[in-house]
Amino acid sequence: MRGPGVTVAAYAVDESSAGGRRIPEPPPTHRSEFQRDRDRVIHSSAFRRLVYKTQVFVNHEGDLYRTRLTHSLEVAQIARTVAGALSLNEYLVEAIGLAHDLGHTPFGHAGQDALNACMRDHGGFEHNLQSLRVVDELEEKYADFPGLNLMYETREGILKHCSARHARGLGELGRRFLEGRQPALEAQLANLADEVAYNSHDVDDGLRAGLLEVEELREVALFRRAYDEVRHRYEDLQGRRLIYEIVRRLIGYMVDDLVEASSRRLLGAAPRSVEDVRSAGRPLIAFSQSMAEQHRELKRFLMHHLYRNPRVLNMTNQAWSTLTELFEAYQSDIGLMPPEFGLAAEDAAREHGESGRLRVVTDYIAGMTDRYAILEHERLFPAGGSD
Repeated sequence: MRGPGVTVAAYAVDESSAGGRRIPEPPPTHRSEFQRDRDRVIHSSAFRRLVYKTQVFVNHEGDLYRTRLTHSLEVAQIARTVAGALSLNEYLVEAIGLAHDLGHTPFGHAGQDALNACMRDHGGFEHNLQSLRVVDELEEKYADFPGLNLMYETREGILKHCSARHARGLGELGRRFLEGRQPALEAQLANLADEVAYNSHDVDDGLRAGLLEVEELREVALFRRAYDEVRHRYEDLQGRRLIYEIVRRLIGYMVDDLVEASSRRLLGAAPRSVEDVRSAGRPLIAFSQSMAEQHRELKRFLMHHLYRNPRVLNMTNQAWSTLTELFEAYQSDIGLMPPEFGLAAEDAAREHGESGRLRVVTDYIAGMTDRYAILEHERLFPAGGSD
């Protein structure tokens, strides 16, 4: 790639042969196309709202827990580190990392599940599809096009999962899900950087919240390795410094393994172009088998001990109730939404029927922050109000 400060390998995405934008634009003057994508994501309204959207703990439970915004920043940082080591396009992988959660609902996966249930008869709800919808349609900034008009490869990386039913309606972007083709290496990397970030940092937040215990976590091989290394070097270390030294090693182990294992895969497959990557038949960015197994063990531990903890499940149940009741209220009366959403719902109903009308309702709810959803629910369902 010839551009501002980036040289990439032959198997990486080169701007000169990239897929381009849906609406052609003049090239940027002092930055690459993927820097432009990154900047558009950062300046978007949806990106700013991530600061008040749940990662695991609802925002008002504490100021030091991860939010969707801080998580996205961490994903982008991890992804850029690995991209630099593998001579991939750092600006592209950064743009994907920052944008990958733009479509997430308030209250994390609980909110997604609630909206999916509400839209069961009208196309369902997938947060990856919603992230794509945000950057393709819902952001309103530019006079010449809806959304952010991002590059094809950035949009491809945002859509890391997609059902076959939805893929059929996405044209070229959905074809790989139907044909079993691979995305570009940068998209593969952003997906794994997401896992590295949320697993290691959910450990940190779980310990901070008192929902996880160090002694329990020592049952997990990857954590035990980090704990033993820290204890060997700093015998008397306690408190937050101990936790941070462990967590930074967790990230380091996974990042080092990802670089080394992916380098071996790339050497063995010897792709000479992005097309070779797409037709490789398997991902070329991956953990080693040993690290993949340790990673799965950590994920299983977190599922059992953190995500299914009664305190977290209580939040999940409250979130489900809150978003379901909001959906039912707006479904019954679109006038309860701001005027621009009410008008959009009427237009969508004329063009796509009830499914179109309810998709706008879903867009409105999915764009809410945690605290806005709570306040809106209190407005529509005041405690102790008359029948």
